[in-house]
Amino acid sequence: MKIIVCIKQVPDTNEVRIDPVKGTLIREGVPSILNPDDKSALEEALRMKDENKEVHITVITMGPPQAKEVLFEGIAMGADEGILLSDRAFAGADTWATSNTIAKAIEKIGKYDLIFCGRQAIDGDTAQVGPQIAERLGIPQVSYVQKFFIDGDTVKVHRAMEDGYEVLEAKTPILLTTIKELNVGRYPSIPRIIKAFREDPVKVWTNRDLDIPQTDIGLDGSPTQVKRSFTPEQKGAGQILEGTTDEKVRKLVEILKSNNEL
Repeated sequence: MKIIVCIKQVPDTNEVRIDPVKGTLIREGVPSILNPDDKSALEEALRMKDENKEVHITVITMGPPQAKEVLFEGIAMGADEGILLSDRAFAGADTWATSNTIAKAIEKIGKYDLIFCGRQAIDGDTAQVGPQIAERLGIPQVSYVQKFFIDGDTVKVHRAMEDGYEVLEAKTPILLTTIKELNVGRYPSIPRIIKAFREDPVKVWTNRDLDIPQTDIGLDGSPTQVKRSFTPEQKGAGQILEGTTDEKVRKLVEILKSNNEL
């Protein structure tokens, strides 16, 4: 069985900077982590490999050269190989252009049974890329997966809803987007970290490898128009009220009255 896991290196949320001209996130030189939902997606693929050693896992990401680090992390956790989509032509892509690029790369990879993606990335929170990839590939998709079972070529999932879950079945190949409740991700092992850096099983593909028209990638291929991007100002510090419960209630009422909030 061949599994593809789409992962993303995201900026540390405490260190977000925005390009004032392009309105895009500045990623170069910013501390980064493996997107949490993507870690759950990778863990589910790794669990399948634990049960069946013939499972082959490819991790794929799109980003600047430094994004190669997140592929090394995935391989150190247990994936077999990594593919980095890195080209200045890909820069500034919205979800439309990003999904188009990743889908083309998956088509180049060839045969696959499952594609796992995290529900959403913490630097965008759109939850659009996974479903868009499935649409471009013309395969079934299930989002918000909180439980997952597979029997032959049939996949059964529990899809999280606001008031419970729904049970869905579909045939492979299929794309699933996962949520953190699905599992708890493992840590990379020291031997695998050493092996990943020594063997460097990561391929770097540019648009020369994918041959996508410039109008379909990067800023040129992004129909989303961002009116304004900014870092919110830090909110003022909270106030802790001292005293008994009755005293604190009276103080709170006085504060609300003085601020015309009551």
